[in-house]
Amino acid sequence: MVHGETGVLLMAHGSPGRLDDLEAYYTHIRGGRRPSPEEVARLKERYRRIGGRSPLSQITHAQAQALEKNLNRGGRRFRAYVGMRHWRPFIHEAVGQMVIDGIQEAVGLALTPHYSRLGVGAYIEAAQQALDLKVRFVESWHDHPLFLGALAERVRQGLARFPQEERGTVIFTAHSLPERILEWDDPYPRQLQETCATVAQRLGLAHWRLAYQGARRADEPWLGPDVLEVLDRLAQQDRPAALICPVGFVADHLEVLYDIDVECRERAAQLGLHLERTISFNDDPRFIRALAAIVEENLP
Repeated sequence: MVHGETGVLLMAHGSPGRLDDLEAYYTHIRGGRRPSPEEVARLKERYRRIGGRSPLSQITHAQAQALEKNLNRGGRRFRAYVGMRHWRPFIHEAVGQMVIDGIQEAVGLALTPHYSRLGVGAYIEAAQQALDLKVRFVESWHDHPLFLGALAERVRQGLARFPQEERGTVIFTAHSLPERILEWDDPYPRQLQETCATVAQRLGLAHWRLAYQGARRADEPWLGPDVLEVLDRLAQQDRPAALICPVGFVADHLEVLYDIDVECRERAAQLGLHLERTISFNDDPRFIRALAAIVEENLP
């Protein structure tokens, strides 16, 4: 390695590249409990509807490459690594590779802006269990000005796709979590609300709200309202247009490409709503500059 090289550990949810791997992937998400054949079949159908695979892994690696290139424009040298919570390369594998490469200090950054114990907290825990080097973890970057600026621009661009007379409601969405996190005073819903309110204020949005998506288990309550319920309410209120901004996600994956682009669009068509979605950040240069600033502000 180059002397003084700093590692950057980018952590994400993970997703397999083949339909044949979905059962193993789903088993890992469920903590080792194998899904039923019916559950696997439903998941495979969702993946088929988005082209047979999720682009998340490819996008995350592209983000890492772009971030490394951006950071290395300065005098300090960086090397970026990708670690996934639920698929290869796993977080512990990425940490192990950093050790092999001689990295002695690093910044750990989850590719989700909002902290929750079940989300970012679990990513950090997985990394810490494998640590043999000095890592400074960024728990949250939901209020970073460069991120907020990039997000506001995405919403502005999305609203520009509507006719002036049809400007409707902006629905910010994020992955739902069990309501029991509220008993822990988990900051997740509060941070989401802060991000959305800041963007709404910057753009002068008259009509907006936060909704959730991706609730899985029916044996306990999850954070709501669900985005499909919000679409139903808009139709009842005679609001004919909506822009969905998946504020909790920074890359295209199943919850964006299926939950929003398939399920929400189908529901909107049934309701007679004009529905649009903001473009995901993926490896957009402005977003990468925001990530670079976050890393540089949190160097160990």
